[in-house]
Amino acid sequence: MDAHTRITPAGYPHEKRIMRYLMWFLRIALFLVLLGFTVKNAETVTVHYYFGYEWQGPLILIILLSFAIGLAIGVMSCLGKILRQKREIAIGRKKYQLPEEGG
Repeated sequence: MDAHTRITPAGYPHEKRIMRYLMWFLRIALFLVLLGFTVKNAETVTVHYYFGYEWQGPLILIILLSFAIGLAIGVMSCLGKILRQKREIAIGRKKYQLPEEGG
């Protein structure tokens, strides 16, 4: 901290406190937007599968379920590369005798 940083009574620098309030504001705003989206898309829709199977549910549930499945597939597709990179970093650290990063 430099000499010009104000410390609030809670012990946080003034800028960190403002960022904390801004993050809470953004979370609440996102929640309200998603809540409005949910209320506007509450009608029941039918999803048709192969071989005559079908499932009925609220539109918002189907949208969120599709998003969650896509997110899970995306994370799993990146996981192999991330684990391979971590393994290569660990081998490199041992080879060049570098300290482990804490954090």
